[in-house]
Amino acid sequence: MSDTSKDYWIGFDLGGTKMLAVVFDDDFKPLGKARKKTKGNEGMEAGLKRINNVIKDALEDAKISASEVKGLGIGCPGPLDLKKKSIRSAPNLGWENVPIGKSIESEFGFPVTVANDVDAGVFGEYKFGAGKGARCVVGIFPGTGIGGGCVYEGKLFLGGNCTCMEIGHIPVQPDGPIDGAGNHGSLESVASRLTIAGHSALAAYRGQAPHLLEKAGTDISDIRSGAIAHAVEKGDKMIKEIVEDACEYLAVSVVTIVHLMAPDVIVFGGGLIEAMEDIMLPTIKKRAYNRILPSMRDVYQLAAAKLGDDAGVMGAAALAQQSVRERANA
Repeated sequence: MSDTSKDYWIGFDLGGTKMLAVVFDDDFKPLGKARKKTKGNEGMEAGLKRINNVIKDALEDAKISASEVKGLGIGCPGPLDLKKKSIRSAPNLGWENVPIGKSIESEFGFPVTVANDVDAGVFGEYKFGAGKGARCVVGIFPGTGIGGGCVYEGKLFLGGNCTCMEIGHIPVQPDGPIDGAGNHGSLESVASRLTIAGHSALAAYRGQAPHLLEKAGTDISDIRSGAIAHAVEKGDKMIKEIVEDACEYLAVSVVTIVHLMAPDVIVFGGGLIEAMEDIMLPTIKKRAYNRILPSMRDVYQLAAAKLGDDAGVMGAAALAQQSVRERANA
């Protein structure tokens, strides 16, 4: 049985491939969890029903009733309408204008805090991980695109009714390659995992990366972070050059952020960084250092994310706790 003297919180990570809900106590000890795979071809109503079912399963696993939960935080992909607690667009799920917060609140009765999935992850690293206790934390997460987020003096850095810190769409190469939004030369277009995989597939096809060819072939969908790291470790020089070229552009983003915000910590996360932390972080650090104003070179540090997949659910739950308690104290 649950302890009625405690508060309980739920963190939910609505990722590109999974739905994960975790129930936490007030000290953020996990008590129960549930997950399902997302389905890109299911409609909005079916998707919302699946989300609610995952929450029910997590509550059952934790042996907690919905009436005992003080709040839920959910990290969502895509641009959001924060006032309506809705997803404006989630292309990977095929969703448009999804009232995700209202759906959960109507089903369970507890308040819902909606956040961008990268923002939730960065908040998790600020509260519990690589950026714990810092005044200002910026997160950069290379993946299919490149996500960004910022926590400033304990609060997510947000627009008036939208998320911001779209680091992946900062232009770094005029007239460069086209990114997923149709823009030329963004950070995403030259330094995402998808871009690295594309260049690596071409190198493997040309015979310049025999270890990658043996491990993953030339299909870009099979060239994941682990395969890229394996190729570098085994001595595919061209793959290492491709990764280092991406690091050059990631370093440019660090320079931009430091000159604009002077954060205490810039956290790099995601599967690509996890697979090649020892290669990528030192390269980014060295190349950024050479471009930053001498007076600002010691104001920040680079760090690898510590929480892995737990960052999103822990951050989302912590955001819910913060939101509920701020309203109670208003």
